[in-house]
Amino acid sequence: MDREIPKEEIKKRRKKRIIRAAAIVLIIFTCFIGVEKWLGQSVNRADLTFSTVDRGTIEVSVNASGKVVPIFEEIINSPINSRIIETYKKSGDAVDAGTPILKLDLQSAETDYKKGQDDEQMRISKLQQLKVDQNTKLTDLAMQIRVAQMKLNRMRVEMHSERYLDSIGASTRDNVHQKEMNYNVARIELEQQKKQLINERLSSAAEYKVQKLDLDMFIKSLGEIKRTLEDAKIRAPRKAILTYINNQIGSQITQGEQVAVVSDLSHFKITGEIADSYGDKISVGGKAIVKIGGKTINGTISSVTPLSKNGVINFTVQLKDDHNSILRSGLNTDIYVINSVKSDVMRIANSAYYTGPGTYSLFVANSNGEIVKRKVKLGEAGFDYVEVLSGLKPGDKVVVSDMNDYKDKNKLKLKN
Repeated sequence: MDREIPKEEIKKRRKKRIIRAAAIVLIIFTCFIGVEKWLGQSVNRADLTFSTVDRGTIEVSVNASGKVVPIFEEIINSPINSRIIETYKKSGDAVDAGTPILKLDLQSAETDYKKGQDDEQMRISKLQQLKVDQNTKLTDLAMQIRVAQMKLNRMRVEMHSERYLDSIGASTRDNVHQKEMNYNVARIELEQQKKQLINERLSSAAEYKVQKLDLDMFIKSLGEIKRTLEDAKIRAPRKAILTYINNQIGSQITQGEQVAVVSDLSHFKITGEIADSYGDKISVGGKAIVKIGGKTINGTISSVTPLSKNGVINFTVQLKDDHNSILRSGLNTDIYVINSVKSDVMRIANSAYYTGPGTYSLFVANSNGEIVKRKVKLGEAGFDYVEVLSGLKPGDKVVVSDMNDYKDKNKLKLKN
């Protein structure tokens, strides 16, 4: 017959089993934590980008933003108030110089021009009539002077004859005095007529000049209307691509309103903008590097706006390879404007980690297969490199890829 196990023995055995199970769980948990900790302090080498510290030259630059635009782009505006009655091309079409693009309603403008032509002929006729009237008047005055001169000559003879008769006693002093007075009056009248002729000539010339000037001004204004009518026949100004056209048939347009845009899409330039605080670092002729995606194109600054607008200075970059296949109108770009060169300085590759001169916490590889966080002071930068002021030495391998996921770590193991 089996002997009954004491209750105390049963409790003791149960307690041992519980302690043993707890110990196993603790060991498993500790191993799990350890493995997790080990995994959390390691990183794959292939996921990192390293840069080796060396000495060399840095082309110091400042960053700006830009946009790709056609090297030539012309906006065509309506020269008159009108409406669109027909379009001949669509956006994207290639056009040659003089190619009709769209047709405006010119009936009213053409009617005004014809009225102006009639008015021009009327003004010309009036000017010709004025010239005839002035010549007639001046001729009449000249004839009157010739007649007055002949009368004066006759009075002079009569005066001398009367004086002679008076000297031989055949006349009286009163008769002589009368002849002298008639002669002097006629002489004064002749002088007055001569002055009147001179003044009339001056007045006629001035009046004719004013009327002629008024006619010339009218002809010029009529010529402007004619040119406006020609411009209203919207044509391509040169060989290019039609990048925009107002194709709303019947729509009303005002004078100066944009109706089309033609662009040369085979060659491009970059329009950039930069904070005016960097205004002293940008100038015409300066070197610039334009980055589009992962590719770069060299260029030269061709123009800089003299004034700042809203804290920004605008400039233009002329590209050396302005027909590169990566260029597309409207693409946003990064521009690196070179403003100085530093030689024989410590440097590392430029990347997204760099935000300006200052102190950085960078991971540096050591001989134990680890990367260790180190305080590094960086200076100015160029497109390719950043200047190292302290904290590194030539030959050090520095992680330049994004390490934000490990910013709270001071040391990481490298896994191959």
